[in-house]
Amino acid sequence: MTKQVIVITGASSGFGALTARALAKAGHTVYAGMRATTGRNAKAVADAAAFAKDNGVDLRSVELDVGSDASVEAGIATIIADAGRLDVVMHNAGHMSFGPAEAFTPEQFAELFDINVLSTQRVNRAALPHMRRQGKGLVVWVSSSSTRGGTPPYLSPYFAAKAAMDSLAVSYAAELTRWGIETSIIVPGAFTKGTNHFAHSGSPADTVRAAEYNEGPYKGVPEQALQGLAALEPADADAGSVAVAIVDVIDMPFGKRPFRVHVDPSQDGAEIVNGVADRVRAEMFRNIGLQDLLKPANL
Repeated sequence: MTKQVIVITGASSGFGALTARALAKAGHTVYAGMRATTGRNAKAVADAAAFAKDNGVDLRSVELDVGSDASVEAGIATIIADAGRLDVVMHNAGHMSFGPAEAFTPEQFAELFDINVLSTQRVNRAALPHMRRQGKGLVVWVSSSSTRGGTPPYLSPYFAAKAAMDSLAVSYAAELTRWGIETSIIVPGAFTKGTNHFAHSGSPADTVRAAEYNEGPYKGVPEQALQGLAALEPADADAGSVAVAIVDVIDMPFGKRPFRVHVDPSQDGAEIVNGVADRVRAEMFRNIGLQDLLKPANL
């Protein structure tokens, strides 16, 4: 295992915090990116510092508000100045909203897309020039089984945003291989425990429109959707398994990492559909003579 310098976005809680700790324990230098490190996330910063001290690992926090170009650029610059390099970028920051699609305003959709999709573009534009100069690196994207698996109702802003992020990850993958930068897309299933996704989910701004759904023919659907999701999840499902999978991928030899890894205890079918889509993608690249873009070049 080669010690690597890693930045994780949205690392104050959930998959981000779990993975930051797991990677630090695996021997890497990990920067847990989060916003408001001296405000609302001050406790998360203190918890990370305590974990690092108690376990004798290299886990650091860095101010990284993925909604701000300036914050992202400053955060990545801090890491480069501090560590001298950046080997792995992990796109994890995200937010969920729950409610009927029609009741969300366009502005709410835009906000969800900003957090879940445009944030990755901000981070890439700040980090990739350093990684391209190094001639070697890894970009890890935390996607969702909802992009190609079962999609229960009332989660449309989140599902649409994650699908867009997954599509962006696939496009970036081929555009980075000749720079020596590898891509791995992690696809978690619907973990209803162990993260704050559902607990902190947003709700529709148009409450009048939402009420029409809640009292009309769709009465009871929100409760049934959430209860059904929870029932599909095995009792022993552990959000920490996503962190374990990411550590395994990062610790693999360069050039040998899988393009996509599914961690879905509920087995909602995403792995089957993604398998077909990724195979079709690879065949198309071979047919147009760009098959070398499927694997990173070791420049």
